[in-house]
Amino acid sequence: MSDILESAAGSLGLFSSSCLTKVELRLTCKGVSDRDALSRPDPCVVLNMQSHGRWMEVDRTEVIRSCVNPTYSKVFTLDFYFEEVQRLRFELFDINSHNGPKEADFLGSVECTLGQIVSQRNLTKALLRPGGTVGKTIITITAEELTGNDDYIELSFSARKLDDKDFFSKSDPFLEIYRVNDDATMQLVYRTEVTVMNNLNPVWKTFKVSLNSLCSGDHDRKLQCTVWDWDSNGKHDYIGEFEASFKEMRGAIDGRQVQWPCMNPKYRTKKKNYKNSGIVILNQCKIIKMHSFLDYIMGGCQIQFTVAIDFTASNGDPRNSCSLHYIHPFQPNEYLKALVAVGEICQDYDSDKMFPAFGFGARIPPDFKVTTRRAIPACIQGVVEAYQACLPKLQLYGPTNIAPIIQKVAKSASQEVHTKEAMQYFILLILTDGVITDMADTREAIVQASYLPMSIIIVGIGNADFGDMQMLDGDDGILRSPKGEPVLRDIVQFVPFRNFKHASPAALAKSVLAEVPNQVVDYYNSKGIKPKVPSEYQSSRPFGP
Repeated sequence: MSDILESAAGSLGLFSSSCLTKVELRLTCKGVSDRDALSRPDPCVVLNMQSHGRWMEVDRTEVIRSCVNPTYSKVFTLDFYFEEVQRLRFELFDINSHNGPKEADFLGSVECTLGQIVSQRNLTKALLRPGGTVGKTIITITAEELTGNDDYIELSFSARKLDDKDFFSKSDPFLEIYRVNDDATMQLVYRTEVTVMNNLNPVWKTFKVSLNSLCSGDHDRKLQCTVWDWDSNGKHDYIGEFEASFKEMRGAIDGRQVQWPCMNPKYRTKKKNYKNSGIVILNQCKIIKMHSFLDYIMGGCQIQFTVAIDFTASNGDPRNSCSLHYIHPFQPNEYLKALVAVGEICQDYDSDKMFPAFGFGARIPPDFKVTTRRAIPACIQGVVEAYQACLPKLQLYGPTNIAPIIQKVAKSASQEVHTKEAMQYFILLILTDGVITDMADTREAIVQASYLPMSIIIVGIGNADFGDMQMLDGDDGILRSPKGEPVLRDIVQFVPFRNFKHASPAALAKSVLAEVPNQVVDYYNSKGIKPKVPSEYQSSRPFGP
């Protein structure tokens, strides 16, 4: 176990030992214009970060319908490195469809560094319109350092007998919670959904928010809560407000309800018999302890690494020096470079360091039928040797079907679900040179795998068009199965190897593995599975050589 812990402390910044702190960014925009003069914009901001000279999407805000001055409740959390220039680009889109920014109107962007935001705390800039001219839209980015309290709060709100603000129907209420800062400014913490329509007794969906975001760790900090009646034109009607604190909310931890009268100050002064504009009820308050990736690794969670290699004919004849599978006597090909770069990191978190390896798309002797073949589990060097040894015996063919590979690993991961312990997390590395031919089945397999302790890394080898892979990554919106079912978690990371052709192996490994720690934590936390403490892991570990 000691070698695993040593590796966990220092491998390629997977858990940023050099990270100075974590920073939360919140966004507001003013003066958002719509290209369509007959309607109001539905704005969304996409955050990109520069990595190895390329802009990569990090996250995006929610879409706020019919709004020219949006205040977003989505919080961006970034690692801040004092010693690095971290370049950011904020892109504003008018989302006029359900297909994400690719089919939306681009309204403008602004570039800055994380250091600039942190040093000013509130950075306000005008967005540059398409073409580079300065526009009228203003974006304000507010930075706040995380205090180190990573606990989350799960809250369930409802209301009863809210005032009716609509003439021909009932109100469409939603709730906003603001944190009152030390300088008396207010920061939006959360906005409930606005899908509870025509209902004066709404029950809003349960939501989670970090304790740091809610009250900066101060249980007595004042929270300003406002109830609105949603209108499609963006001019929402004010229903009422109340003040609360997390200390008061904690009263709902034991299953009791905490209630606040929702008050409209104008009605209180004008109406003699005015009592309130409704009652807002907190039905549940649950504190969720957030564990880190290291907590799970130190508790004995093993990373089960599997590799799958594309042996389809589009790679070219391995005997030809132009082939992607050509074995050069002095230099490894791209398949080997990617395999070794990622595998050498993952092997440090697997006690036996033996990995299953699959090949797909080849005709295999003696009958030369196309099949997906699994090699005997081996260490990384063993997988490399098996790859080199099998190439002369194979007939590269097709098709490029990766759904069966995902399903095989998912079958193993599904067995881990029944243990209800954090002992095995599965990573599938797929190395492929082109467009996959079973896209529908692959989408279905990924959606089903998103419910399992599993992540998928796809490295595109060569110079093919990898547009479909970007869709699997989820960077262009939420991936859905052919039936429309969305992924439960984003578990796919795609990277074209050509972006790292002249970079170190460490750069490739860091890029493709950067999301894995959060994926591990998100899975186990969502299931309520706690890591074992190191002493429990050691005592339950079987004796062996």
